[in-house]
Amino acid sequence: MKKALAGKRIVIGSSRKLEELQTLIEKQGGVPLVRSLQGTVFLAENKVEPDLVEFIKKGADWVVFTTGIGLETMVKIAEKLGYENDFLSIVRGAKVASRGYKTLSALKKMEIVPEAIDEDGTTTGLIHALQNFDFSGKKVMVQLHGETAPSLSHFLEERGAFVQKILPYQHIAPETETVQKLCQELQNNDCHAVCFTTATQVRSLFDYARVNNLHNEITEAFCHHVLAVAVGKVTLEALKEEGIERVLVPEHERMGAMIIQLAKYYQNESIY
Repeated sequence: MKKALAGKRIVIGSSRKLEELQTLIEKQGGVPLVRSLQGTVFLAENKVEPDLVEFIKKGADWVVFTTGIGLETMVKIAEKLGYENDFLSIVRGAKVASRGYKTLSALKKMEIVPEAIDEDGTTTGLIHALQNFDFSGKKVMVQLHGETAPSLSHFLEERGAFVQKILPYQHIAPETETVQKLCQELQNNDCHAVCFTTATQVRSLFDYARVNNLHNEITEAFCHHVLAVAVGKVTLEALKEEGIERVLVPEHERMGAMIIQLAKYYQNESIY
């Protein structure tokens, strides 16, 4: 019996669990192509400290937390600087918005109840939860995680907020040669699907494409002959923001489930 991914060249954009993903693709008869779009994540402590001190001195009307690890890191840095109580006091005195279940869990441990909570773990969901609040003239601190979340910042600034962004973790872009190679493969129809496991991977590819005047060609490739696969809602949201509507997403947000869903997709396609 022919395997579901037989003859299919499947790109892996991740830098984690590569061996596991390659094995799963090979077991289904596919050819895995590792094109890591993730880059490197690092703790930008020296950049965060002055921003954190500024936040503690000026305060805020709203604080927006987008990741649990980002919130916990900010508390640790504040503690190291001798400002932990001041930091927590300002957060507890402000209105709090939370994105994602890990962020909500971290806030609960600190006995902080958010005023606004996203519906689905995405930035779009968080923006929707903030729609009915007045931000005119308000000071808003937004904790980010390696990405600038332009849609969230734009939403707040459009409504008259003064936004301070703090990024405890930042990303170093992936190897240019890797992204360039993938762009060529997409243009030349040399791969069948690209598996994205984070929003960062999506942005790495499309930011490179934009800078090199390839955005339309890459978007066209995904619209017509290359299938975009997202591990979950946040990654799906990033692809939709880039104009990619045809996206395969597993029911359970797991890398293994993503490959199984991909195999089922091609299996069903071959039946029809």
